[in-house]
Amino acid sequence: MPINRLLTDGKFKPEEIERLNRAYVLALRSLHLVERNDPLTELIARKVIEIGATGMLDPVDIAKIAVKRTGISQH
Repeated sequence: MPINRLLTDGKFKPEEIERLNRAYVLALRSLHLVERNDPLTELIARKVIEIGATGMLDPVDIAKIAVKRTGISQH
């Protein structure tokens, strides 16, 4: 999963990692992305981390904003 690879630098606490992983999965589901090696999944992961770093706590909100900021249309 691209998000886990991006979270290995130790900046995030375990509860933050869990929240970001949840947001990541929700974002991928909303875009119907299944293939974790798809380059779009890394884009989503980066957006989720970026938004999560602002202090937002709700994974649903993080996912929605991440999807919106990527500009990828939902099916």
